[in-house]
Amino acid sequence: MIWWETDLCRMIADGGRFVIRYDNRDTGLSTSYPTGNPGYALSDMASDAIRILDWLEVRSAHIVGRSLGAAIALAIAIDHPKRALSITFVSATTGDDDLPAMTSEFEEATSKIPDFSNLAALENHIVEVLRIFSGNSPHFDEVEMRSLSALDIARTRNMQSTLANHFLIDFDAPRNGELSDLSIPALIVHGENDPVFPLPHGRALSDAVPGSRLLVLPDTGHDIPRQHWEIFVTALTDHTKI
Repeated sequence: MIWWETDLCRMIADGGRFVIRYDNRDTGLSTSYPTGNPGYALSDMASDAIRILDWLEVRSAHIVGRSLGAAIALAIAIDHPKRALSITFVSATTGDDDLPAMTSEFEEATSKIPDFSNLAALENHIVEVLRIFSGNSPHFDEVEMRSLSALDIARTRNMQSTLANHFLIDFDAPRNGELSDLSIPALIVHGENDPVFPLPHGRALSDAVPGSRLLVLPDTGHDIPRQHWEIFVTALTDHTKI
């Protein structure tokens, strides 16, 4: 959850929103599964979010998800429609096969296996992946990313599972519809230089979701740099006015 930075969440909260963030399975303090054998599917991750809302006694919420979180958000909106007031996709895709592949630089970086017994080497590996993750953006802040990486390593149960298992889950949701069935307000936020899902993915997503709004962040990769937080928060606050 720390990759939704505390300062960013405070900005959203200052706009009159109550922010809920949590560790997905195989991240942070949440349950860790054997590396290479996650034993859960996307539908389970969507159900986790619903259970958190239930525990907090929140009837419905504005759902925001980035990357894998965007797929979870879609599963919530389609399979649990009464719980979603609106949806915001960040760095997301339709999954269509004809869209551009991830960059070779990103693929090469994520295929490297770091030395998990050496914390400094592991931190350096994560920071380098994040640099490429940013689309080699001029906004990339190595000091901040190194600090977040160190915190992530310190509070995560199993970094090997964190870096591997989400690539292996069964994308079995949504089960009750597809993008074109969304009937709630949808905001799509995408980086101009996203190396994971290049910009055509964001445009295709916008075309696929009826009535959606597309916000393209310049000099941005698969993240939201601090320099664009105000733009993002303004758009999100406006989007979630119901």
